[in-house]
Amino acid sequence: MSVKLGSISKVNPIKREGLHQAVVIRLRDAIVEGRISPGSRLSERMLCEQMGVSRTPMREAFKVLAGENLIHILPNKGAVVPRMSIEEVIQTFEVIAALEGLSGQLAAQRASPEQLLRVQKLQSDMEAAHQRGNLSRYYSLNSDIHSLIAEASHNPVLKENYCAINARLQSLRFRSNLNQSKWDKAVREHAQIARALTRRDGEKLATLLIAHLKAKCDIVVDLLKEEQLQSEQTK
Repeated sequence: MSVKLGSISKVNPIKREGLHQAVVIRLRDAIVEGRISPGSRLSERMLCEQMGVSRTPMREAFKVLAGENLIHILPNKGAVVPRMSIEEVIQTFEVIAALEGLSGQLAAQRASPEQLLRVQKLQSDMEAAHQRGNLSRYYSLNSDIHSLIAEASHNPVLKENYCAINARLQSLRFRSNLNQSKWDKAVREHAQIARALTRRDGEKLATLLIAHLKAKCDIVVDLLKEEQLQSEQTK
């Protein structure tokens, strides 16, 4: 059984207040959730028309998303959503798994009581989103948990590198939950992660996080190989 996403033919207009940030959020969500697929060229004119904004906030949004590595701005070609090769995906997951494992070890030692409570609340809300079948909400909370663990390491260098590298994997991590049974498994893994952090068991937490990322990588690679095969068969 696969989790189905609602089809969106275009990006809806947004209000005038906070245009810059609203455009960033709208485009980021569309890229992460796959409504704008890897390899796509972003038409500034078309997106401006769909959102009902001028080119100034759109260009500012492009700069923000480029800084997050969600798009690449190419000279004389405009903005494009990057496509990663399978080898690049594997290598990037290897790095992010190591960073998350270290984040977990440090967070177990250094997390404040408030941060531990925030993780528990996010976990509860995430499980509720899973029960409702709301993948968009689930993934947003899921991302918040991983980011909070990096923050709780209280190592700014580690967090900065984690955020920069993880941005390249957001869309792929989202897609890893499209299969219902794999999504269910990921939720159970996250419950174990939250418990290990709450108990300040750094060794256990690091092991769980690394295994969690390894499983994500395996799912994503299988998806990409399947897509590659289908593409070759249609040629």
